[in-house]
Amino acid sequence: MTRLIEGHPEDLALISKISVPSIPSLDDAGESLWVDVIHRMDEVYAELLRNEADLERKNADLEEAQSFISSVFASVSDILIVCSSSGIIKKVNPAFLSLVGLPESAVIGSSVFDYVKADDRPEATRMVGAGQGGRLVEADICFLRPDGSEECLALRCTKLADGSSRQFGAVLTGRPISELRRAYEALHEAHRELQTAQRRLIEQEKMASLGRLVAGVAHELNNPISFVYANIYTLDRYRKNLVRYLDALHGGADESETGKLRRELKIDAILADIDPLLDGTIEGASRVSDIVKNLRRLSFTRAGERQPVDLDRLLRNSVQLAAKAKNSSAEITFDTVPVVLSNADEGQLHQVFVNLIDNALDAVSGRPAPLIEIALKKDKAGAHVTIRDNGPGIAKENLGKIFEPFFTTKTIGEGTGLGLWISFTIIEDHGGRIEAANRPEGGAELSVFVPG
Repeated sequence: MTRLIEGHPEDLALISKISVPSIPSLDDAGESLWVDVIHRMDEVYAELLRNEADLERKNADLEEAQSFISSVFASVSDILIVCSSSGIIKKVNPAFLSLVGLPESAVIGSSVFDYVKADDRPEATRMVGAGQGGRLVEADICFLRPDGSEECLALRCTKLADGSSRQFGAVLTGRPISELRRAYEALHEAHRELQTAQRRLIEQEKMASLGRLVAGVAHELNNPISFVYANIYTLDRYRKNLVRYLDALHGGADESETGKLRRELKIDAILADIDPLLDGTIEGASRVSDIVKNLRRLSFTRAGERQPVDLDRLLRNSVQLAAKAKNSSAEITFDTVPVVLSNADEGQLHQVFVNLIDNALDAVSGRPAPLIEIALKKDKAGAHVTIRDNGPGIAKENLGKIFEPFFTTKTIGEGTGLGLWISFTIIEDHGGRIEAANRPEGGAELSVFVPG
């Protein structure tokens, strides 16, 4: 022992600390063993201190992470519910507590289905079951507020699993959509009212267009009617002369008297004039009938009534009405092919073409050689109608505006700014399109495509 102390003073200090009077003297091997044990104890103690420090640091990190997760969980505005496989609530966020109006202590451990509207509970049960199967399930579920009102949630359900992917519950997330639903309903109602107003506006503009056309073609109706009236008046006068002559014949008048009466009443001239008078009367009546038919097509076809439409005939009738309404001297040329649309509203298309031709006639008014060119082509997709004029064209800043409602370049009282917008709406309703451009050589070009 003395040798150990002399050879290793540090060992002596260590042994002196743990030595007690009752411990017997150790030989060299025993002393070495004790020293090793003491060194190992020191190492274990140091390791324990390091582990304790690591545990404290990890515990602090864990508490910080838990605090962060809880903060995020509490700040989520959507409803968040964590429940077991049977629907027992394990965790909720403040948004759900605010919805049901209960403290967390009253909610934890209760069934999530207790807060669901009775009619929606079967669907909620199905959601939780399907969500636990690993599928993302969505549905609109109504929850009950404390005052008995309902709050509809767009609910999503996914499975809740542990670190080993073992499933033991479900996570429900939901966003209130009652306000959104009410907003959609209000928007839908406003859209329906807008559509109704639009239909009324179209009909009003249609009747206004008809009024302008009627004012323009009134003299066209007056001419053949006056012609027919004059012919009928002449025929009535001829009838009276013929009756007088026939009465003389049947009354037994001699040949000299009937001959004199024949010359006096101009019977031969009457007989020669009857056929031309009848032909002229029939022609005038036909002209009246044609004009009335054209007006009927524009005015009385019910909206939405779709039927086969002969576009070539429709274009020519539209030109006839518009040109007579304007009393225009413009030259109008046609480059058309026979085209029959299978399903279209003839009255509405008539309104579109009359409006476009009417605008073209306004554009060339006052030009030295007014010209309007109308082309009609057909391909597999449908019919293409082009209306060109040699007017001043459309200002560049107005090209993107001319189909907007109430936009017009005409002076007050000359235009409402609705014609092109209504035409655009009608063609769009038919699944087609209408475009405006300026021609390189001058003038405007309106192109209309209507599916066949």
